[in-house]
Amino acid sequence: MNAIKPWYLSKTIWASAVTLGVSVAGMLGFSADAFDEQSLVETIMQLVTALSGLIAIFGRLNAETRIS
Repeated sequence: MNAIKPWYLSKTIWASAVTLGVSVAGMLGFSADAFDEQSLVETIMQLVTALSGLIAIFGRLNAETRIS
């Protein structure tokens, strides 16, 4: 495994964050039974992907130098 990617593109990191969030919510008295962790992770990943796409588009539109 020689490929390097940013931490926020790691599904393992997102799944761990969701697991941690559900755990903390449970400690605070919220029921974790209502959450399907895999669906929640996929939804978060889709939102992150959409957000990064928007940032890339707006970044390119606002750039002051050309791509060669």
